[in-house]
Amino acid sequence: MLGEPQVPVWAHDGRDWPNRAHSRFLPSGGLTWHVQEMGQGPALLLLHGTGAATHSFRDLAPLLAREFHVLLLDLPGHGFTQRPSRDGLSLDGMARLVGGVLARMGFAPRLAIGHSAGAAILATMALQARIRPDAIIALNGALRPIPGAALFSPLAKLLFLNPLAPRFFAHRARSRSATAKLLADTGSIIDSRGIDLYARLFSRPGHVAGTLGMMAQWDLAGLERRLARLDRPLVLVTADGDRAVPPGDAELIAARTPAARVVALGHGGHLVHEEQPAAIAALVLRLAGEFGIRTDVAASGADTRSLATSASA
Repeated sequence: MLGEPQVPVWAHDGRDWPNRAHSRFLPSGGLTWHVQEMGQGPALLLLHGTGAATHSFRDLAPLLAREFHVLLLDLPGHGFTQRPSRDGLSLDGMARLVGGVLARMGFAPRLAIGHSAGAAILATMALQARIRPDAIIALNGALRPIPGAALFSPLAKLLFLNPLAPRFFAHRARSRSATAKLLADTGSIIDSRGIDLYARLFSRPGHVAGTLGMMAQWDLAGLERRLARLDRPLVLVTADGDRAVPPGDAELIAARTPAARVVALGHGGHLVHEEQPAAIAALVLRLAGEFGIRTDVAASGADTRSLATSASA
């Protein structure tokens, strides 16, 4: 509609944003970034996937903040973070820009968790020695080319270069049912609030343009070839109902990457961390203990299964 903002506006779209009390904005790399920071303990970084924003961790982040110093941010061109030049939307470009934010904040994560494309950024940052976490956890990580992506990438480039394309997709997203179907197609059924937040972002052409630009610029085939050189432990968490990233991809990556291993979940879809945040928080806490990252709960010997039960109550 004529006169409406092209990008999400904090005063309007962020008026009731999840965990808003922990939000702030900071300059880095020529962009203004939306970041959220909460909790105390070992440093833990959360990166969302394509088309999402910090709201993707709306329930998981506060659970992790009970035991960790958690940092999460909107990726370039997503949510309330400004969109960079085309190069800044590439995989290497995003790794560089996110690394700049961490350097500016003096934030050195002991544990780095990325969902979908967020895992690819973390792996790239580790390969570039921008981060040196004790471990990387990929939640349904998009770390190799997805079937059909070779055809989609040129299309994404064309759409990104067409200024009318983001407006078209944003207009379609004004139908909440269209957003609900898009999310359900990933194999996940999330709550009504989550659908509303995605629909809010998808209705802004600027957010859509950032998403299209990200997909158009990425080279996951190149990352897959480099993963064998990764010197950080990589835990590939898969959900058996994921329809966006084939769970079998994790087995292929683990077979070629000495530092990687698979943790297969018998439940959930692509957005499993939004469907079952307490279970994922408990898994993260257990894995942190395995990698020697001590938290108050881990140090006390508490049963992480009971943590998942109490957190979901």
